[in-house]
Amino acid sequence: MKKHKFIITLNAPVTLGFVFICFVVTLIGILTKGASTKLLFMTWHSSLLNPLTYLRFFTHVFGHGGWEHFIGNAMYLLILGPMLEEKHGSVTLAEIIGITAVITGIISYIFFPDVPLCGASGVVFAFIILASFTGFREGEIPLTFILVAILWIGQQVIQGITVKDNISQMGHIIGGVVGAVIGFMLNRKKGKSY
Repeated sequence: MKKHKFIITLNAPVTLGFVFICFVVTLIGILTKGASTKLLFMTWHSSLLNPLTYLRFFTHVFGHGGWEHFIGNAMYLLILGPMLEEKHGSVTLAEIIGITAVITGIISYIFFPDVPLCGASGVVFAFIILASFTGFREGEIPLTFILVAILWIGQQVIQGITVKDNISQMGHIIGGVVGAVIGFMLNRKKGKSY
């Protein structure tokens, strides 16, 4: 009788790499009582003469406020990331993460100078909106995209108005907008259904 061997495969290297970096940065942040997170992995209104200000526009997506924050984002990343990485490729997914990070970091710095921003939530919401494009065809807008956008943006607006917490709904909304724009661009470029 032939024995079947199971092997663990590296099915989504960008997704796994991103989650691993977030894990390490979160661990270091906890060990340094948040000092490393504030220095390198959180946007805040620091001087534009400080080179770290520009670095943090990108690196803030790696920092998290604690394990609960990290695990919540990691679960969504691990659910959605492999599907998106298989569909669009590793390079494109890395670009989506980078674009989302920079756009949310800059917008937060300019328009919300008193609200520090850290975490992969913007990337998560970009992934959520991007995933709703499954089945997209040229000249059509998927109903799933419309429903996800309405429910999700509505929830973020309501939470932004009624809930006083340390969560940046702006980061979520901007991440979702980035995911929508990139989703339309990627699917129009391919010009075919999936």
